[in-house]
Amino acid sequence: MKPLLSLACLFVVAQSFAQVQPNGDVLGMHNLSLSSGASVYSQGSLGCTFCHAPHSGLGGNTPLWNQKLSQKSYVPYSSTTDPNLGNTQPTLGVTSSLCLSCHDGTVAVGQSAAYGQLPTVGSLNAADSFGTTLTGSHPFSLVIPLKDASNLVASLASQGKTADPTGAVKLIKGNIECTSCHSPHVQNIDRIAQNFLVRDSSNAQMCLACHDPTRVVQGQVNPLAGFTNSIHQTATNQVSPDAHAGAYATVGVNACTSCHMSHDSVAPARLLRPAVPSAPSYDPVTQSCMTCHGGGTYLAPAIPNIMAEVAKVSHPMPSGNNFHDAGETPLLNNNRHATCVDCPSAHASNPELQFSAPPTIRPPQSGATGISALDGITAIIPAVNQYETCLRCHGTSIGKQRMVIYGYAPIRVVTAPDSLNIIPELASTATSSHPVTHTRSSPLPQPSLLVNMLDEKGLASARLVGTQIFCTDCHNSDDNREFGGAGPNGPHGSINSHILERNYQFSQAAVPGGPVTNLFPNPDTSVAGPYSMCAKCHDLTQIFANTSFPQHNLHSYQYGFSCSVCHTAHGNGTTSPTITGERLVNFDANVVGANGAAPIAYNHGTNTCTLMCHSAAHNSDGTVTSTAPSVKPKGKAK
Repeated sequence: MKPLLSLACLFVVAQSFAQVQPNGDVLGMHNLSLSSGASVYSQGSLGCTFCHAPHSGLGGNTPLWNQKLSQKSYVPYSSTTDPNLGNTQPTLGVTSSLCLSCHDGTVAVGQSAAYGQLPTVGSLNAADSFGTTLTGSHPFSLVIPLKDASNLVASLASQGKTADPTGAVKLIKGNIECTSCHSPHVQNIDRIAQNFLVRDSSNAQMCLACHDPTRVVQGQVNPLAGFTNSIHQTATNQVSPDAHAGAYATVGVNACTSCHMSHDSVAPARLLRPAVPSAPSYDPVTQSCMTCHGGGTYLAPAIPNIMAEVAKVSHPMPSGNNFHDAGETPLLNNNRHATCVDCPSAHASNPELQFSAPPTIRPPQSGATGISALDGITAIIPAVNQYETCLRCHGTSIGKQRMVIYGYAPIRVVTAPDSLNIIPELASTATSSHPVTHTRSSPLPQPSLLVNMLDEKGLASARLVGTQIFCTDCHNSDDNREFGGAGPNGPHGSINSHILERNYQFSQAAVPGGPVTNLFPNPDTSVAGPYSMCAKCHDLTQIFANTSFPQHNLHSYQYGFSCSVCHTAHGNGTTSPTITGERLVNFDANVVGANGAAPIAYNHGTNTCTLMCHSAAHNSDGTVTSTAPSVKPKGKAK
């Protein structure tokens, strides 16, 4: 009966393999035969012998293991956000160390314990030889017992079980090991990926066995929040095999593997994919986005080319030691970098299908981190309003810089100690400000305001000027889709200074109070002109007709002074005894100088200035004494 029983058992095993993969060898490349497609193989077919010896394997805790084990120590994956990591080593002769006996590349394939070196041809592919530095592989052989985290399924730490409904993805003695995800005896359970996976991994099914984007744990931020139904889970864009961005046909079916890879990642953390084509000069986070968002031919239909905007004057990319890290604080002190994931969340982002009104954050930035405009310190995760994401860098953070690449920067007569902190400038308590963090509340008439913002052709767009605006209504790609271009929306980069959507010229002088070196008399009032950024919301014909100030035509149209000589862009968040600050009036101290011993002054009530500008002395009584023949204003001057 025993021989019959053994035959019956073999028949059951054979049948189970046949149900998984009816055609071909279930061992796949692990058969190490010429026909298996393995890069290292034997001339004959030694089958199981490369791994197992029926009667004389290594013995002990091993499954009759035949391949000699590596004695090396490994550098494991590390992360600033995973509580389960530590410098643990796989237990020799158990689970993961068996796989590493071939896959760390330190012991020749076929170096058997029972028979010596088995005859082989070829060598392991680089992608299959991980070496002893495992920082580019998903962590395994973790510190146990496993600790809970917001992005892990609840049962992982509490019950030692994954959430895989098939039970195929499982813990091995309470730990993550190679065989938690890989079945070494069956290559094609996932018929498309064919990576010895224990189950079909399309649509992130294997990742979601351990990782939960929907879980809420009090006091913890779930970095995967919003992934369910996000664009990276649902996109139907076809992916070219040349992109090397996952094994499946579309972005959504690839899901996590569009951006992350289980092995061979060159990123320092988060297992990010490198760019295709190679872009080693960029940081790993940016590289992971470039394959799809870099304008190549890898997606069909194609998506907006963000890297074309970055090639212009753009937010500064990380370099040197200021790389982005998922564990960094929301307030980015001394870390002037802007990767793709500093502003939107890659896990929660969705496309903008209908342009909504400010200030609420838009779908592409769903899940982003923000900083409160009330105190400039409190983290808001996820951010509610768009400006909160900008305040991570442009608020109270220390170490901010004025960077030359963004062009000329005015220095205001009235300024706070931190002149780069825009929070007080945009606050509702500011004497005057553009309505970014609050609704427009000025009691003064504003006759120049348009009803609809102008698009890039100078025509009325669908966006109302309204009572509040986005940061990106000024700082935006110069060819953005919302206002008539073909490019992506957002401040990725622009041909204009300070990442402005449109042309905005700054008058400059060699010395304060001296002649202005770049005047624009009788200026071009089209969308290409020197005032086109302001003209997006303000009717230039009203301004040049002096409907809000009697000297606009003289100063701006006839003489050609830029708006920036007299007006600050964000707001007046610091009070002054000499400059009342209404109408965003705050002079550029590089252009305007003092009139004798008197301080630079502006009084909105009397519409008078005390200052020197373009070699013309503006006196407190409203008269002007000019020493420059080209400047002969009459009456009161601003």
